[in-house]
Amino acid sequence: MTGKVSSFTEIHEEFAAYIGDIVYATMTTVDAKGRPRARVLIPVWEVVDGRPLGWLATYRTPVKAAHLARNPHATFSYWTHRQNAVAVDTVAEWVADVEVTRRVWRLYEQGSPPGAGYDLGAFWSGVDDPGLHVLRLTPWRVQVIRGRDLRSRIWQADGTA
Repeated sequence: MTGKVSSFTEIHEEFAAYIGDIVYATMTTVDAKGRPRARVLIPVWEVVDGRPLGWLATYRTPVKAAHLARNPHATFSYWTHRQNAVAVDTVAEWVADVEVTRRVWRLYEQGSPPGAGYDLGAFWSGVDDPGLHVLRLTPWRVQVIRGRDLRSRIWQADGTA
């Protein structure tokens, strides 16, 4: 059973619980020939003005940068063996602002949502590390699937249907 919700608030609790439990997401981008490429990583999420907003601390690899330069859409998929799943369709944008990087660093430290996140210091020396880059992930569609009965609920940003 699939149902659309009018407000992200209606699925936020499940969204946060599943992501906090699953933690790792598969990020999929598309190359110049339309072929998908997936990689596993850990974004963090928050709610701003009633809408989800994601952040990804990452390396700006040539493949990832080329894909997003050509097509900024990326999907993040979470799944657990209990069949709980979350799919987040986003527009990804590189953000080169040290204050944003500091904020993202703190979100990773505290786990956003709780359970997600990790110590970025294991990969980067600090917010000024030249290898650390941040992607802003602006979701336009979020689907949450509950495994025990496969109930699916979908939120979409206004104007994206």
